[in-house]
Amino acid sequence: MTSGILCRVYGLLLDELGPQYWWPADTAFEVVIGAMLTQQTKWTNVEKAIEGLKEHSLLEIVPLAEADTGLIEELVRCCGFYRQKASRLKGIAVFFAENGMENVFSLPVVELRKTMLSLKGVGNETADSIVLYAANKPKFVIDAYTTRMMKCIGIEGNYMQLQQRFEEELPKDVDTYKEYHALIVEYSKAYCGRKRCNECILKDLNENGY
Repeated sequence: MTSGILCRVYGLLLDELGPQYWWPADTAFEVVIGAMLTQQTKWTNVEKAIEGLKEHSLLEIVPLAEADTGLIEELVRCCGFYRQKASRLKGIAVFFAENGMENVFSLPVVELRKTMLSLKGVGNETADSIVLYAANKPKFVIDAYTTRMMKCIGIEGNYMQLQQRFEEELPKDVDTYKEYHALIVEYSKAYCGRKRCNECILKDLNENGY
């Protein structure tokens, strides 16, 4: 790995927290469902919803595509925006049922990302989470934690600008992308979210003098 500031941050976070082994899911489709549900809610709520979907055998493409929308709504109610999310879960299940998940995930990264973004309820972060964690293709995920952490070390930009920066500076490696994003999230929860700025191992880093 090269010696740029983003590689330095990765090394510091990995030394501090160790490997995170994300994404916690049994199947690629479960990753997709988790990525859709985690929008604007805590992961603990997602876990509860996923458990309910599992109990009703709805963490499979065809059963979810054919499921009663009202049932899905009840199972994902804990995640907020439950009507909207239920509709979008059913929609993405129908899409994969009609097109085949393996066929879709075999698309080149750029085309796969564009396809995911064309689906209702899928924005940049959700699309990239699916591309990286479900399809196992190299596309770096940017989230609010990443944006805040980067701003603290003097790196600012919109979603696409930050993503480009990461992808230019890091090796194009799926496992590295997965681990780095997971480390950012877990570190941010432990430090940034608790205002532990004085204890931050990144506090002395900055874009111009790392």
